Order: sequence, then structure tokens, then C-alpha cells
Amino acid sequence: MNDKNPTKQEAKERIEQLKKLIKKYRYSRLTLDKPLAEEQVEDSLKKELFDLEQQYPDLITPDSPSQRVGGKPLDKFEKFKHPRPMLSFNDAFNQNDMEDWQDRIARVLNVEIPKDGHARSNFAEQKLGGYYCELKLDGLAIELVYKDGKLEVGSTRGDGLVGENVTQNLKTIESIPLSLIADPNNKEVVVRGEVFINKKDFEKINKKYEKEVKKTYANPRNLAAGSVRQLNSKITAERNLDFFAYDLITDFGQKTHEDKHDILKNMGFPTNPNNKFCKNLKEVQTFRDQWEKQKEKLPYQIDGVVVQINDNKLFEKLGVVGKSPRAAIAYKFSPEHGTTKVKDIIISVGRTGTLTPVAILEPVEIGGTTVSRATLHNEDEIDRLGIKIGDTVVVGRAGDVIPDILEVIKDLRTGKEKTFRFPEQCPICGNKTERAKGEAAHKCVNKNCPAIKRRGMYHFVSRGALDIEGLGPKIIDQLLDAGLIKDSADLYNLKKEDLLNLERFAEKSAENTINAIQDRKKIPLDRFIYALGIPNVGSETALDLARKYGTLEKLSKANFEELEKIKDIGNVVAKSIDNWFTDPYHKNLLNKFKESGVKALEQKTSQKSSKLKDLTFVFTGTLESITREDAEELARENGGNTSSSVSKATDYLVTGESPGSKYDKAQKLGIKIISEEEFIKLLK
Repeated sequence: MNDKNPTKQEAKERIEQLKKLIKKYRYSRLTLDKPLAEEQVEDSLKKELFDLEQQYPDLITPDSPSQRVGGKPLDKFEKFKHPRPMLSFNDAFNQNDMEDWQDRIARVLNVEIPKDGHARSNFAEQKLGGYYCELKLDGLAIELVYKDGKLEVGSTRGDGLVGENVTQNLKTIESIPLSLIADPNNKEVVVRGEVFINKKDFEKINKKYEKEVKKTYANPRNLAAGSVRQLNSKITAERNLDFFAYDLITDFGQKTHEDKHDILKNMGFPTNPNNKFCKNLKEVQTFRDQWEKQKEKLPYQIDGVVVQINDNKLFEKLGVVGKSPRAAIAYKFSPEHGTTKVKDIIISVGRTGTLTPVAILEPVEIGGTTVSRATLHNEDEIDRLGIKIGDTVVVGRAGDVIPDILEVIKDLRTGKEKTFRFPEQCPICGNKTERAKGEAAHKCVNKNCPAIKRRGMYHFVSRGALDIEGLGPKIIDQLLDAGLIKDSADLYNLKKEDLLNLERFAEKSAENTINAIQDRKKIPLDRFIYALGIPNVGSETALDLARKYGTLEKLSKANFEELEKIKDIGNVVAKSIDNWFTDPYHKNLLNKFKESGVKALEQKTSQKSSKLKDLTFVFTGTLESITREDAEELARENGGNTSSSVSKATDYLVTGESPGSKYDKAQKLGIKIISEEEFIKLLK
């Protein structure tokens, strides 16, 4: 919903919808092991529910998902009642959420948090004893009970009060000790921790599973859960599961949570070596951000950090609210998916006249940035999604950059949603729009539409095209509005004096801009082709054309039949290229470039070998020895192909530091993932 100030009645109606949907998701995920949505989507809905219940506490009911822990225990295992309830954590997604959590703790303790930054930062250390931070593994929570130093019962969380007795299966996990090293003095020892599976084993099992039963596990957590719940413990043993202990329930005089970890290690339990004590929320944030960047380097999957008050007495004093301890919270990494509401759908007119519907969203944080808009691509996509204004939607990212609506949550509709209709007139120039036969896009038919020219010029000077320093959309707008230019070729006729009358320009900045434009008179052919903004011609296609024809003149004379035969071009792209070069307006534009002294440099084929012939590479993250652009060029020089996105056609994903969502997609598709060093070895 993301509406910060709903009325109580609106909140009540939304809470009921959220409760119903979350229960449906949880039952399917936890009891049936058949998730209906990404856990990040469920997390986002739970956070919305939690926030609404914080605004209106009297609307909290005992049946709310915020007041429960896990799922109903499965019938196929013997039930086991936990000595103490196994709780789960509320989620935080940003610094504001963490500040709110700390404020709630202060209110319960009746302690005032200082308002100024330095004193506020020291509050946690001085009044709470600091925080203990642990990596939040994407696995299955379990409890281990030892009597006379021997493992007697191992169980799942279940509903938090009663779990499933899966002792035989847990005994197959080598990292779970069957007997304790340190003498527990005849005490019953209760330990809790996380069963998980490392990334390599997850990929291996998924490939085998897909081959045998044509299915795969959605994530490592589902695989770990499915493995622990096997009736045949031999299957569990084959899965190569691992374990980290994170909590000690038995009292050995430990004063802090950090003490618990020391005792656990002395008893023979593995604990995560990356956990850390943090004095305040500033250090917590640093710890969380560090591991968000480095998470791909870990052999197992994590989705955030668990932050809890280190002082055990204070932890117990703060008690429990609903299903969660007040003194702990799960600070999640920036989600790749989130839920929000569609406030409106507007039309953007692109550089080729294509009308693109854009969803205006209630702001939501995804991938570390706040997203308030998402592309809907075209009318077919709107029909496929069945999206309406007012819908609650799942938002993700297409590749690493563009926010995309992935799904409409129709269970949350109220009946007030409005259907969107594509406009019959261009919203910029008022001329009619049309949808060409066989195409998905609606287009403005007016070639002189201001939006087409404006967007085309934005593209011409952009980084991926001519990359003219100091010349961005705002300057282009000023030049067009002042009548100093009508098209991209006019840029080369500008003089310093023309710019001095514009806002933001002084003598030096005007001179620098003119010099930057003149420096781009000799342009690599592939960049110039891409800069022209020919519909359906991206940077990769531009490079293919440059290598095929060598000069702009030869390309301009190529006919449709010839173009269509080029690998990866096809009917639609060939038609776009042919139409562009035969159009009188574009012929005139190319003549203007020539008269202004602009020259597209001849492109020579640079293939040095066929070592990578027919192999397609995608690069992600920051490479150490070369730039991504240079790495792509190396791949092409050796006969390979490159792409900006991962698909089933990808042969290798080459990863550097801090890879993005391409890494996860490659894992799901079973694409081979290699390092920069391994890529260089392929060339040798």
C-alpha cells in the first residue's frame, strides 16, 4: 500500500487483505514446500502489515501473521514441543527502520534517546551495551537438545511451539556434533542454529533434480528444508548440508550473546566466523553494507544480518511482541523485488516516437535505490499483466538498471482500480498514433514531434553514444528552447557566443562545451551508427553493422534483403535500418553532418582468433585488470559474442567484484560462472 496516512477504516480493510494473502503464502511455503511468490515479496507484504499495525495497534488481532512464527508442523514426522518458543524476527530494510526499532526499545525502557547525532550514536553502547550482529543465512532454523552430552532430539521450528522431530536426518550433517566436547555438568543443553546448503551443492543438486523430475528448487532455503524433511535419511546425507549454531538456550552464566558463541565453540559447535559486535547503529550499518557488497564471495547464501542487543538480561527484560523478540531484528539486504501500489500510468514518447507506458508508483526501495517509476513496455505487456491503476504490484529490475513490474497481486484488489486505455493522440504534439501491423509498439506518426527530436538528441550525446562531456538533457533543452539547434547536426555549428546567453554558462564553461563538441567530429563508426538512434539498433547491432560494412556510405546503400541475412539482425531490425536510410529527412541529416565536418571513421575487422567462436559472454561487476568494455572487445576479437543480459543463450558469465542480479539469474539458469582470471585463461 505504501500510503503513509491511511484512515483507520482504510488501514483495517488493507490489514484484512494482507493477513489473508500472507497466510496463503506462508501455508504454501512452510507447510506444502510449494512457494507461490518470492520470499522478498512476502517480506515486503509483512513489512507493510507491521507498519499499519504500528499505526493502529488496536487493529492487531491474535490471528495476524505478525503474531505467529512458522508453519503448521507436517503430519509425517513425530511432533516435538520446544522447551522455549522458537521465535522469528521482524524485518528492517533501511536505516530509518533501524532507527525506529531503536526508538521502540527506548520507549519500552522509558529511556530518552538524545536528538543530536554524536550522543544519539553513543546511546546504544552506553544504555544498551551495544549490538551483536550475525550473518542471516538463507537456511532452515533447527533446535538441538543434548542430554548427558549426547544428541537426543533435533527438531525444526514448526509453529514456534511445536516442531518436527527430524533427529535421524540431522545426524547425517557432519557439522552437527553428536556429542559435546566440554562437560555440561549433566545439564540438558539446548542449542539453536541454521541448517543450510552451499551454493555449489545447490547448483549441482538442482541440475540433477531438473534432469530426473523436470523441476528445480527455487532457492537454497527450500532445498535445505526439503532435505531435512526427507523420510529417508540417506537422501538427507547425500545433500551435503552444513550447520552454524547461533543461540544457546541453556544457562551457563553467559552475560552477553557474544558469550553464548564462545561457549558454543568450546562445546564443539561451528559458529559463523564473520559475526561481529557493534557499538552502535552506525557500526551496524557499516557491517551490513560491507556484507551486502561481499555476499557473493561467501560459499553460502545470506539475505541480511541479524542485529540483537548483546546484553542478555536486557534482552530478556524487553520481552516478546507478537512473534518476535523486541531486542532483535533482521536487517535485510536491499531486496531485488518489492511490493507497492500503482498511483497512475502515464505515456512517455521516446526518441523513435514509440509511446511507452510508465507506471507511477508509491516509492519502494529495491536494489538499494528508491523506485517510483517502472516501465510497462507496451500495450501487450499491460494486457499480459492485466494491470490497472490502483493495483498492488511486485516490482523488480530488468537486468541491473530498469525497474520492471513483474506481477499484479490481484488478491489485494478492492474494486476501485481503474483500467488504463492507450491514447489515440500523441500526448506531446497531439497528432494521431498508430500501431504498425505485427509490432507491439504504438508510435507517434509526426516525424517533427518535439518529443522525438528532443529524445533523439539526448541519445546522440549520451555516454553510450558520442559521450559529449558537459552536454546533457538540460543543456539540450536550453538549446532547443532558444532555437539554437533543430537537430543533432546543428550542434557542430554552435559557437561560444551562442552559449553565453544561456543559463549556467560562463566564458570558460562555454568554451569547454564547444571544444567537447568539436572533439567528437571524428567518431568510431559503430558509435556513430548507435548515436543515430535507428529503431531496434542497439550498441551490439551497431558494432555488427560497422564490422560488416566498414563505412557509413556502404551501410547506407545496403538493401533490406542484404541486411536481413546478417546474423542476429532478422526481419524487423533489417526493415528499421532500411527505412531509416531511405527516409529523405535522414538523408538530409547525414548531409548536414558531412557539411559540418563530422566523419564516421572506417571500421576494420579486428578478429584475431577463433578461440571463442560461437561462445556468448556476459560481464558483471568490477573487473580488476581491464574494464568491462575492454573485456567485451577481447571476447569479440577472439570470435566470441557479447550480451548485456543473461539468457539461456549465454555460455559464460564473467564476474568481477560486487556482481549484480545477473549472477543470481545465471545461477538459476545453470550458466557457467567464471572469474576474470578464468576468462583471460580462455584466451590463452
